[in-house]
Amino acid sequence: MLIRWLGQKGRCQAVFLLGILFCLLPLTAEAGSRVENLDVSVTSETGLPPLVQQRMETSVRVIAEQLLLGLPTSTEPAEVAQKSEVIRQVFDKVLVGYTVRQVSLTLGSTAAVRVDLLPWSDQIQTIVVDTKVEGMPPAVEALARRDLADVNTVFSDALYGLPVAAADWTNGVLKHHLNDYLAAHLPEFRGDFDVETDGSAAKVSLTVYPRLPVVRTTDLSMRSDTVPNFTLLNHRELMQQQVDSLVGVPVAFVARHQHDFEQQFAKTLDVQQDFRALRMKSVVTIAPQERMEVMSRSDSDRYRARLTGWVDMGRRESKYENEIDSMRFRLHAGRMMTSRDEVFAQFDFMPQKVDWDWELGYGHRVGTGTTGQIRYDMRKNRFVLGALQEIAPRWQLRYEYRFADQLGEAGLLYKVHDFLSLEYVLDKTQGWLRLIGNF
Repeated sequence: MLIRWLGQKGRCQAVFLLGILFCLLPLTAEAGSRVENLDVSVTSETGLPPLVQQRMETSVRVIAEQLLLGLPTSTEPAEVAQKSEVIRQVFDKVLVGYTVRQVSLTLGSTAAVRVDLLPWSDQIQTIVVDTKVEGMPPAVEALARRDLADVNTVFSDALYGLPVAAADWTNGVLKHHLNDYLAAHLPEFRGDFDVETDGSAAKVSLTVYPRLPVVRTTDLSMRSDTVPNFTLLNHRELMQQQVDSLVGVPVAFVARHQHDFEQQFAKTLDVQQDFRALRMKSVVTIAPQERMEVMSRSDSDRYRARLTGWVDMGRRESKYENEIDSMRFRLHAGRMMTSRDEVFAQFDFMPQKVDWDWELGYGHRVGTGTTGQIRYDMRKNRFVLGALQEIAPRWQLRYEYRFADQLGEAGLLYKVHDFLSLEYVLDKTQGWLRLIGNF
């Protein structure tokens, strides 16, 4: 009995499922027999500019979607022809420069919509683009034009082969495509254009304008570790003119072309006659912002010339010194024989004693940051041994031993900035503070 009951129950379930399937099949068939997607193409016997063709196909798709989506694929040919005529008439009214020759429809789950156009006479065959960078100095304009090198394609994709009468009709397409191009190639500028036609020739006047924020002020610093800093003043005006040329330029543009501007400014200095004679090489660093900071460092790989002066504070007379010397100016002039070896002369002037000394010396750099020196005091006819050790970017250890007074001296120096250093000096009798100026 149980088996018989289960058999009857199974037959009932089978009949029930078959009933559901028979009910669903008509719905599925009905759903599959309607238009669900569209395949739209717009063509012309003379070809269409790609951007114009894309816009036309978008317009036809909007019209066709209203008429065809959900339409049964078994629709009578007369009704299909009627809808084709509606598409032709509506699209023909929005076109300029073309006439809709024919619209053909092929229904299916994906309906094919084919539109054939007949162009009017006088098609554009020549396109000239005249680009102007508004309000920018020559160096900036040159870089901007380099970014716009292939901007002609924006206009050729929309205008070439287009009937002259349709030139104005493409302004919206051109504006949108130009904005996309600028966003990818020159995002710091916005652009406007004007199209003029003469027969089969089109002239495009393109103007680009800077976007905010822009550079408003500049702060220039010029430094050197191998020549006196005051000698750079001869070229400060020239450098300032170069830096000020970036005032009004978009900050983002300066940042994107930072390396180009740094190289350009450095080259401007290095081609100067005195820089070439001293074999000076400049490194320029730009900090792009509305208040832009520019640092220029110019150094020679062959010559060393430095002028320093110092004042000792808290130094007392010592039995090892004939007379206290708490103020001194020193000129160091050297020639690099190799990248590590230097021969040099040092000239010292002591204003308190109104006296001077001079030494000849040789220096050799060992490893990184360590330099040994041997100098000969030409006034006292004795040698001086010295050593320098850089222990950090702003910290330096110094030691020297003078045979003339048999006195050793050590110093720990801290570089406050490029023009001022503080050194704590210690010998075997006392310690004191030395204030050093770098000129």
